[in-house]
Amino acid sequence: MEEWIRCNIGDVCKTISDTYRGNADEVVLVNTSDVLEGKCLNHQKSPNKDLKGQFKKTFLKDDILYSEIRPANKRFAYIDFDVTDYIASTKLMVIRHNENIIPQFLYYIITSQTVIEELQMLAESRSGTFPQITFSELASLPIALPPLSEQKKIVRLLKSLDDKIEVNRQINDNFLIESFFQILLIWMLTTLINDNLEQQAQALFKSWFVDFEPFRDQPFTKSELGMIPNGWRATVLDELCSFISRGLTPKYDESSDELILGQTCVRNNIVTLDNARRHKPKQRTEKWVQQWDTLINSTGVGSLGRVGIVYFNMDNIAIDSHITVARPKSALVRHYVGRNLLSRQLEIENMAIGSTGQTELPKDRVKSLLILLPDDNSLTLFNAIIEPIAFQLYRNIEESRRLASLRDTLLPRLMSGELKVCDVVL
Repeated sequence: MEEWIRCNIGDVCKTISDTYRGNADEVVLVNTSDVLEGKCLNHQKSPNKDLKGQFKKTFLKDDILYSEIRPANKRFAYIDFDVTDYIASTKLMVIRHNENIIPQFLYYIITSQTVIEELQMLAESRSGTFPQITFSELASLPIALPPLSEQKKIVRLLKSLDDKIEVNRQINDNFLIESFFQILLIWMLTTLINDNLEQQAQALFKSWFVDFEPFRDQPFTKSELGMIPNGWRATVLDELCSFISRGLTPKYDESSDELILGQTCVRNNIVTLDNARRHKPKQRTEKWVQQWDTLINSTGVGSLGRVGIVYFNMDNIAIDSHITVARPKSALVRHYVGRNLLSRQLEIENMAIGSTGQTELPKDRVKSLLILLPDDNSLTLFNAIIEPIAFQLYRNIEESRRLASLRDTLLPRLMSGELKVCDVVL
């Protein structure tokens, strides 16, 4: 039986700095913001002219793109597709395996939490504008390397967990409409032919509360928001919420059981725990996140105005001071508030004040945001249709979170050889 060997990461891979020499009319530009947790997010072609100086690197299938900046943000991608005429930023390391390691195993090693935490510590110890690492620092980290046959078994096990997480994500993105209310929705609203679960929910909201499709035969009346169905009225967001406030300014403490969500916690309209950090416990306050809260990124450039809905139900999570929480005051409006704000992200962003780079969204402006308040009957019907979608999202997110936790628990023990993968399990 072949033994595991001790070596450094640099013994099984190298960094590639080959310059793109193609002359295609269009290319795909991959920046650090275009890679996240194993995926390349951008496949949009751009004209191959007047490219910014940072876009130079070419890369191949089975390479790994790994951001030099803030490793804890998990800006990395495993390239499992054809990359003809793709160009990477110079801020991304292009890491290529050698014959001693299979590429997926290398990916799991350098994206393990142990390695990320080590690299983040090294990055934060350096002076400069951004916490940054170099390939030499990554290459010097020690690892236990199993034989190729064992590498394949470990990859197969870890990939099975990742595949299930991806299936859950795709279910959320490509949800088959099966429930009675969803079938009723298709029958009533022909515009709601949409493959995306979040898009279905937003299309439902738009059809009902922007285009008023189910209510067109009813009398309408004038309001500050234009013509609206009789019995509905214009009000301000503060009336629909029990609590609107910015979050805490935390003191971080990695040994604490409390989590706090940072500014980058909103992805695809869903609040995630990916960028949560532990902080010193404080007396519980209303600033602890609750299920169905709506969070609004309220400072900075690029993410300002981004809105996300809290689907998870946990009691040890707060928000930081870069975020505004809007908490619906009752079950009747708990889905309506979030969906309304999601439909108005650009408008919310334009409510910000301040100069470039110092913009923020004041809490008072959020409170005074004009909002349409439908009658109780319409909100009740809306809730009956939207709840199956919302709870399906919640179930999928929770299962993915548990699987990710299992994967992260298994990964270091598998990589160290403490656990063996049995053929029976596979």
